[in-house]
Amino acid sequence: MKLIVGLGNPGKAYANNRHNIGFRCINKLAKLQYIPLGQRGCQAQFGIGQIAGEEIVLARPRTFMNLSGKSVKLLLQRFQVTPSDVLIIHDDLDLPLGKLRLYSGGGSGGHKGVESIITEVGSRDFPRVRVGIGRPEEGGDATDYVLSDFSPGEKAVIEDTIARVAEAVLCLLREGIVAAMNKYN
Repeated sequence: MKLIVGLGNPGKAYANNRHNIGFRCINKLAKLQYIPLGQRGCQAQFGIGQIAGEEIVLARPRTFMNLSGKSVKLLLQRFQVTPSDVLIIHDDLDLPLGKLRLYSGGGSGGHKGVESIITEVGSRDFPRVRVGIGRPEEGGDATDYVLSDFSPGEKAVIEDTIARVAEAVLCLLREGIVAAMNKYN
């Protein structure tokens, strides 16, 4: 079994924020793979299905971003998976808008949601998909920026990016992290 978690903040007010790109990627995967996200538990909304012949849990924590680790820890326990069987999808300020980076393990890179997961799970050894959201203009506040919606001009780029994240996740599940990194990084 694999657990795929998209990070974001719960609630309609945050739905289209840059910080919620992980949720939007999970929504896309759920739609493409016909996995309804109607179950609740472990401080998350999730769905269970099959992708590439493997049982998959797609999840969106119902905690706020900075507490994502609490939900991920509960999901790991419930579904009896190890950190290496978890894939985290999250936004990244250090990547240009629309750029993807897949990697396995490492630090948080300053991302509070990833830091929460590392702290709660007690491991850095889980694969991730970093989704570039760009940086605010010179002098702009990073917190305000990640909690803002994409501009009309950025929306087409982001829709394409979300579709590429779904493709990258499917590649990772079918061919492994190295093949997915070679193809999408």
